[in-house]
Amino acid sequence: MKELYRGAIAGFFGGLVFGAAMAVYGTLPTVAGIVRTDSAVVGFAVHMVFAVIIGAGFGLIAARQRQLVLWGLLYGASWWFLGPLTLLPLLRGELVNWDLSTARALVPSLIGHLCYGMAVAFAYLVLRGDQIPARPAGKVVLRGGVAGAIAGILCLLGSGFLIGVAAGLLYPYLFRTRENTGPALVRGTVYGFMWWVLFALTAEPLLLDVELDWARPPIDQLPGYVLLGSLTAVLYTWLGALARRLFVDDVRQFTVESPGTRGLRAVGYGAAAGLVGGALFTVVMVVVGVLPTVASMVGSSDPVVGLVVHLVISQIIGVSYAVLFRRQSFSVASGIGWGVCYGLFWWVLGNLTLLPAFTGNPVRWDPAALSAGFPSLAGHLAYGAALGAVYYWLETRTNPWWMTRNAVEEARLEGRRAQYLGSAPALWTLTVFIAISVPVLIP
Repeated sequence: MKELYRGAIAGFFGGLVFGAAMAVYGTLPTVAGIVRTDSAVVGFAVHMVFAVIIGAGFGLIAARQRQLVLWGLLYGASWWFLGPLTLLPLLRGELVNWDLSTARALVPSLIGHLCYGMAVAFAYLVLRGDQIPARPAGKVVLRGGVAGAIAGILCLLGSGFLIGVAAGLLYPYLFRTRENTGPALVRGTVYGFMWWVLFALTAEPLLLDVELDWARPPIDQLPGYVLLGSLTAVLYTWLGALARRLFVDDVRQFTVESPGTRGLRAVGYGAAAGLVGGALFTVVMVVVGVLPTVASMVGSSDPVVGLVVHLVISQIIGVSYAVLFRRQSFSVASGIGWGVCYGLFWWVLGNLTLLPAFTGNPVRWDPAALSAGFPSLAGHLAYGAALGAVYYWLETRTNPWWMTRNAVEEARLEGRRAQYLGSAPALWTLTVFIAISVPVLIP
């Protein structure tokens, strides 16, 4: 029961945060309509009751989970769909509409629910004090600051250096688990989205004494923040690995594995999986008619040349997936999950950034460019799903020679359990949510 009580208290705190935003936007009378009145005070009271109940639910769900901020973000997103889009119209005696126009009208509520979820997660983590990890060492925090500073400068944000430093300094406090580059990249992608919500949409307007406007979010800044988060996480991971190589003498800290046949086989598997994903992506590219644009990367306009270039790039990305996500998939679901996340990352880096740069066009992240790139987003997600699933299937066909089949299955089950108790499922689901939210967030 203590998880229930902690969740309820955390929900109360999150409700205060969300309620303040609702008061600014004047939406409390809408909530009061549930009890057939339009009083803002009554609306706030009703809102707080729901906030406490929903917070209690989070306490039950997150009792055994780690890295709660990601689960809180997902919990808030889920309740935006269940609450304003579904239950609120029913409780008010209205029809439920899940169309794009209704979702766009509820964008301020979406941002509020995301902030509510993160506030609940932070409060619950404080209340669950017995499980708060020790404060990170100063050198670890410094490593995060350096990684964030470099990422902020490279991602070309207006105040990239300062924003990057802040994001990098916070990163070690939220994510302590040592991980490979692939999962770190995915975690950083979601971390960048979180920073876009907290800073670009909320903190920056308040610091600059500008009116808080969640109805028209700066969607043109979202790709930059996604790249900022992903690069911060990758650099933080690499700097940590470099520090351990240079300054750690305990051989137990290292994983010994020669880069021989097994590494070459993984590269081959990645190329094959990338080819399958690229073939699936080709369907979208043919329908949209973008192959001539791809061909212009090598000075041609022939769709056949574009197809060849596209398939080559698909295999290169597949090889990079094999390098970054090797032995990170313990089931088909986890393979698809990591693949979809990688597909979203490459939509931002590839379609929105590198493709225009390589074809001689300016890099644009404005709403028009994002709208035009939405079919490519669907293609990248399909590519990633196929890439992850096929690579998992190929990887599981080869059992390590030094382990029996039972030992392999036992190790796989243990890895799957650790992954599910961590934040991997939240990362996979949040990636899909971010992708689905793109057309909703575009004004």
